[in-house]
Amino acid sequence: MYWEGNEPAFDASLTYTHLLHQVSQVANFLKDIGVKKGDTVLIYLPMIMELPIAMLACARIGAVHSVVFAGFSCESLAQRINDCKPKALVTCNAAKRGSKIIHLKDIVDAALIQSAKDAHSIDSCLVYENKSALDKESTPWKEGRDLWWQDVIPKYSKSCDVEWVDAEDPLFLLYTSGSVGKPKGVVHTTGGYMVYVGTTFKYVFDYKPSDIYWSTADCGWAAGHGYVTYGPLLNGATVVIYEGVPNYPNSGRCWEIVDKYKVSIFFTAPTLLRSLMRDGDKHVKRYSRKSLRVLGSAGEPINPATWRWFYEVVGDSRCPISDTWWQTETGAAMITPIPGAWPLKPGSATFPFFGVQAVIVDEEGNEIEGEGKGYLCIKGSWPGALRTLYRDHDRYETTYFKPFPGYYFTGDGCTRDKDGYFWITGRVDDVLNVSGHRIGTAEVESALVSHPHCAEAAVIGIDHEVKGQSIWAFVTLVEGVPQSEELRESLIQTIRTQIGAFAAPDKIHYTNELPKTRSGKIMRRVLRKIASKQLDEIGDTSTLADPVVLDQLIALVHS
Repeated sequence: MYWEGNEPAFDASLTYTHLLHQVSQVANFLKDIGVKKGDTVLIYLPMIMELPIAMLACARIGAVHSVVFAGFSCESLAQRINDCKPKALVTCNAAKRGSKIIHLKDIVDAALIQSAKDAHSIDSCLVYENKSALDKESTPWKEGRDLWWQDVIPKYSKSCDVEWVDAEDPLFLLYTSGSVGKPKGVVHTTGGYMVYVGTTFKYVFDYKPSDIYWSTADCGWAAGHGYVTYGPLLNGATVVIYEGVPNYPNSGRCWEIVDKYKVSIFFTAPTLLRSLMRDGDKHVKRYSRKSLRVLGSAGEPINPATWRWFYEVVGDSRCPISDTWWQTETGAAMITPIPGAWPLKPGSATFPFFGVQAVIVDEEGNEIEGEGKGYLCIKGSWPGALRTLYRDHDRYETTYFKPFPGYYFTGDGCTRDKDGYFWITGRVDDVLNVSGHRIGTAEVESALVSHPHCAEAAVIGIDHEVKGQSIWAFVTLVEGVPQSEELRESLIQTIRTQIGAFAAPDKIHYTNELPKTRSGKIMRRVLRKIASKQLDEIGDTSTLADPVVLDQLIALVHS
């Protein structure tokens, strides 16, 4: 395991033996404070090596880990504490993301005060001293509850017996956003999850023992569980972990890391690619990247323009792209290319993984054969499927199995072309209905981003008394491109040409930033509420990466 710190001068590494020793020490500490098989441990850490170490320590003793992305607000953290009622909490005093310091211990303290009022208190809080962000003396402290990682963990034995568990015993609990208020606690079990994530890692990335693998995902998300921790380690892979952000101290940092560690497999998200694409090719081309062999993408549909940039500029037109479709709920990749196995199409996740029965159904739940468009469902089970929603099995059944009885409903729209390739069109709640034409927001956004002056776009539908819905687009321009009416017309013409006149937006708003979650997903729900002037119904924005964007958009739309 290679660790690259936020600052370029900071790095470290662990062999598998050293990793086992540290995992065993943390596991022994957890047992010593009373954590038993089946107990939950909440982990609130940045991307330091102690994060996967803490996850694996829980797994070693049969405890259930619940990782919360380090940056969630104290309200979000308290909400998750109250729901999963952890026996212990693991955090660090502070983290650096780029030039910004995030005082994690302050957030934890506030969350623990709030959760204690709601009748759940935590007796043990293990705190890692992250010296590059904050020293011990400046860290708030509660005697009797808080313990410094560096003071207690080294005292424990480097050997810890494995607590054997049943294949269907829970491995972890991971919260994902729900369409209504409360986050969903997705439960994954031990045997099926590990079999599935280990197998997909091996084939989706064509993994070989000589590879150096890097996923930019944070362990606070499903991609970090499956494709930073469990998938690579189950295959004995050498893994790079990066603490910082992709454009710090400059937009060439990712490719600097690729060259430094000779990364051969690079797995990232479309939002990161769009951000770096916007900054220009020069940041990529000043690095060699000759070690790269396979590229990967996950998190949302990748539009063709970004796919081509990834393939042609980053991969020098020689590295296949595994553009994967999956969800927190599915555990690992479900529809994905296998490098070299069949031709790629920019923007398509291609075909279902081994054994995955992906089908497209119409509104009545009838399967669509051959070429067609409808709702993406999974017919039959697969090892990595979520087993329940924590303490809410009714919601599990209602959300995933009630819409189309006999199928797992993904919530995504999908098109299958004449060659059988699957194209994800985005969330069904992001489907627009304009004058009887049903169109996914991803299709319109993809057309906008194909314009050479558009860096990023988010599209929403607004109620319209004649058309049913009218389309509003929020557009971020390539750096240095001025806003103009001519450009607005050019963007609309691009959509007319690629999709049709019915898909032309009624309004295009230029904005410097789009509202995104901390994992980089655009919060269209927020844009819909702002555009519809339903400001009192915006709802939970605790997952918003930059709350300032909200005020800017409100001022923009209502000016």
